Amino acid sequence: MKTVLITGCSSGFGLETARHFLDRDWNVIATMRTPRQDVLPRSARLRVLALDVTDTQSIAEAVDAAGPIDVLVNNAGIGVLNALEGTSMDIARAVFETNTLGTIAMTRAVLPQFRERQAGRIVNVTSSVTLKSLPLLSVYTASKAAINAFTESLALELEPFQVQVNLVLPGRAPDTAFGDNARSLMQEGFPAPYVDFAQKIFAGMAQSSLITTPQDVAEAVWRAVNDPSCPLRIPAGADAVAVAEAL
Repeated sequence: MKTVLITGCSSGFGLETARHFLDRDWNVIATMRTPRQDVLPRSARLRVLALDVTDTQSIAEAVDAAGPIDVLVNNAGIGVLNALEGTSMDIARAVFETNTLGTIAMTRAVLPQFRERQAGRIVNVTSSVTLKSLPLLSVYTASKAAINAFTESLALELEPFQVQVNLVLPGRAPDTAFGDNARSLMQEGFPAPYVDFAQKIFAGMAQSSLITTPQDVAEAVWRAVNDPSCPLRIPAGADAVAVAEAL
């Protein structure tokens, strides 16, 4: 029986991915900043651990408590939705600390066991906005695009050790907490010169019929873990697939 460690499992993509693997008889280590047992079904194959991917000690403690794992899914992330002029450097640093450096730190923490066993899978969840950029997401897109480049280089680096690395690129998921979290990082709304522009962007988003569901992402992660022939980049969700196919 194999074990997967998933970051950011309190809601959205991470939570659904944990459920997906549990339903398929995997051992699941679901991590979140503030552990909540009630969000996942009770199971002898489930452990919920505290983990803050921006905290070195928290990472070390979680990886030690997890013990041997077969798969790492780097899903933890935060969004920021604003014009660059409305995004403070403190917020930009916080986004990169979680989305970029958190992913790198988690990967670095589990690599020794994968390398020594000559086996392991790493799946990094980024975003389809790295394939087709959207306005008002410049800092968020940059933080995820960095992980795309990191993953592509790492895949070559780990190939001699039989460790597979993949990217899952979700599209827009209106039914998750991402939008609320992103808007909560707006300091005092949009800078005045950008308000009319932002309203037009939001209106366009509301009219789009193509979206991504948490189940789309869970299925893409499952494919990355279990299909050795899958491509390095896997779009997840109808909108993400449409973007990828148009490239």
